[in-house]
Amino acid sequence: MSETVECTVIGAGVVGLAIARALARRGVETIVVEAETAIGTGTSSRNSEVIHAGIYYPAGSLKARFCVAGRGQLYRYCAERGITARRCGKLIVATEEAQVRTLAGIIDKARANGVDDLALLSGAEARALEPNLACVAAVHSPSTGVIDSHGFMLGLQGDFEAAGGMLAFGSPVVAAACRRDGITLEVGGAQPMAVRSRMVVNSAGLHAQALAARFDGLPPASIPPAHFAKGNYYALTGPSPFSRLIYPVPEAAGLGVHLTIDLGGQTRFGPDVEWIERIDYSVDPGRAAAFYAEIRKYWPGLPDGALSPGYCGIRPKIQAPHEAARDFLVQGPADHGVDGLVNLYGIESPGLTSALAIGDHVADLLRERAQ
Repeated sequence: MSETVECTVIGAGVVGLAIARALARRGVETIVVEAETAIGTGTSSRNSEVIHAGIYYPAGSLKARFCVAGRGQLYRYCAERGITARRCGKLIVATEEAQVRTLAGIIDKARANGVDDLALLSGAEARALEPNLACVAAVHSPSTGVIDSHGFMLGLQGDFEAAGGMLAFGSPVVAAACRRDGITLEVGGAQPMAVRSRMVVNSAGLHAQALAARFDGLPPASIPPAHFAKGNYYALTGPSPFSRLIYPVPEAAGLGVHLTIDLGGQTRFGPDVEWIERIDYSVDPGRAAAFYAEIRKYWPGLPDGALSPGYCGIRPKIQAPHEAARDFLVQGPADHGVDGLVNLYGIESPGLTSALAIGDHVADLLRERAQ
């Protein structure tokens, strides 16, 4: 069986749904094909659900631009649709005097990104907000929050379908042929079919590179390497001692062992990062042992034995271990030479916060093709 549709989006995670919504609302006939049987079963459902302010990213990067723009869009979207999103705020804490200068640099970097609501607090001021905290100084980010990510994805799905879009679950793309007159996708599943489109968006997350490698006509050199960084998180037994998110001063390897609180009040600590070769969502209880000393730097009152396995998420990285972090990679026809094709690689954090802004950006990339 064969179908013809103006645009096909591959992947029904939060970013794929946001892109499909943006296209459908602009009048583009769009279908989303998803290998799994529900929306958001991969990276989108295995994260801390944090709404990021846009603090740490290099000025001018896609991560900085999309996060700051997407954060404002996301809060407005949730308010309009009754989706739970709470501006709980975040403290970035210095636990020794040598780190205080770093806090000032964080504020400067955030300001360059358009984040102008950060405040530098003394240790006493930070402890007035969070009495269980141990620090010598902190940066307060009032715009950081947490969201019902599944509610957000359901909202995107509803908007997409209301605009005439269709979702096809259990529909993995097994191959594709890129030709001058369009792109034909070979879709497997219970009812295999060929789908021909003038425009295709590869938003397959962890599988984006493997999928792109099956596109006949796409230059292999345009596909970046794929690396998987597994972040393990551990849950705190009992009620949370904090009302805000707590992040240590960033380290060279990442953001350190930070504390997040979900909408249900569950406190989790992480990530413990493993670079892995294949997708594996198991959490080793033994890895929690290394967390205690790091957490006690800012929360000395952490009881022994209070941590248990929580969850893990896997980030789709486009840099290898020990390489510098890379930006989101959104490749349009000008980058790889295939008319009507957009590939998204390395869409990790802050992808959830950035989703609406990414959707608009990809729709803009394809605007001329749609007209």
